[in-house]
Amino acid sequence: MWHDNAPIYRQLKERVIGMMLDGLLRPGDALPSVRQVAADWQLNPITVSRAYQELVDETLVEKRRGLGMYVTEGAVEKLLGTERERFLREEWPAMVARIRRLGLDVDVLLRSAQGPRP
Repeated sequence: MWHDNAPIYRQLKERVIGMMLDGLLRPGDALPSVRQVAADWQLNPITVSRAYQELVDETLVEKRRGLGMYVTEGAVEKLLGTERERFLREEWPAMVARIRRLGLDVDVLLRSAQGPRP
């Protein structure tokens, strides 16, 4: 569920981002209330509020007074841009290094990623 590598609020934020990228949360959709998330995941409401506030600060979510938090228009497109940049900057170089270290052929990897052909 939660791991020790990052603060819980950041892990919760990443879960919400994942739900947006997977299409489970779409523009205009309401996020579960802070109380609901805190109760469901046995978290401190302040932890949930902090995760939600970071999403607001990044304009991925907006607060609607008395109504809750909602996914903003353009949030997914913004996320795709930033996540792609982060992947290419942080994750891809490590993957390339591992591929080289293991002596793997990129063409073989790409073919295997497509799965078996009927």
